[in-house]
Amino acid sequence: MKQANNPLHGIKLQAIVVWLVENIGWKNMAKEININCFKNDPSVKSSLKFLRRTPWARAKVERLYLDLQTKK
Repeated sequence: MKQANNPLHGIKLQAIVVWLVENIGWKNMAKEININCFKNDPSVKSSLKFLRRTPWARAKVERLYLDLQTKK
């Protein structure tokens, strides 16, 4: 089933987190989204674990990604 209206279709959460780290860094991610997994000893693995279990945080990360993608 095709999801024409979903800009995140086919993009894995890990790819989103890695892209954000490479483009804005952990410090700026923590400024944009105030969650501990970005502030205290951040890693992709710990962030993914938290984001997969926390829908509101995942939604914020996805929104940040989309906002930055449209600015490029």
